[in-house]
Amino acid sequence: MAERMASVARDTLETQIQVSINLDGEGKSCFETGVPFLEHMLDQIARHGMIDIDIKAKGDLHIDAHHSVEDIGIALGQAFFQAVGDKKGITRYGHAYVPLDEALSRVVLDFSGRPGLAFHVDFPRASIGGFETDLFYEFFQGFVNHAQISLHIDALRGRNSHHIAETVFKAFGRALRMALMPDPRMQGIIPSTKGAL
Repeated sequence: MAERMASVARDTLETQIQVSINLDGEGKSCFETGVPFLEHMLDQIARHGMIDIDIKAKGDLHIDAHHSVEDIGIALGQAFFQAVGDKKGITRYGHAYVPLDEALSRVVLDFSGRPGLAFHVDFPRASIGGFETDLFYEFFQGFVNHAQISLHIDALRGRNSHHIAETVFKAFGRALRMALMPDPRMQGIIPSTKGAL
C-alpha cells in the first residue's frame, strides 16, 4: 500500500491552520492551537488510532474558540480525505466501545464517500477546562463533511463530562484505526459493490 500521508493548509479571515497526518504512523502528535482541551482530545485520536497528527492553528480566540475548533475539524477531515486516496484495500468500516470509569461511548464509522453525522452525546456540564462542550459537535461536523465519512457517536452512559469526552475521542481513534486497516483479502479492490467510494 502506498504511503498514506497528507498536508493541508486552511487560511481564512478567522483562522490559519496547517495539518499534517500519517495514517500509518506511531501515534505521535504535536499541537499548537491555543485550545488546550481540544489538544488533549486530538491526542487521543493520534494515540489510539496510531495516526501521526501535527496541527498548528492561529485563530480569533479573543472572540471564542468556535472558529478554531470548527476549522481544525474541517482541515483534519480534508487531510484524511487526501491521505486515504482511492480507498482500495481498506477495511472501510470501523467501530469501538471505550469505557473510562463510569463513562462508556460507542463510535461507528464508514469511509462511505458520503458525509453524515449522528451525534448523541449529552454533557452534564456546559464547559470542561474552559472548553465549551457544544464545540465537539462542530468539530465532528467539520470533520465528516470534508473526510466524507458517515459517523455515529453515542455516549451510552457517564456522569463526568471529561470522562465522556475522552471516551468519545478514544473510541473515534480506535474506530478510525479499524476502518483504515488494510484488508489482505481486498488488495487492490474498492470495498463497495458500486466500485467507487
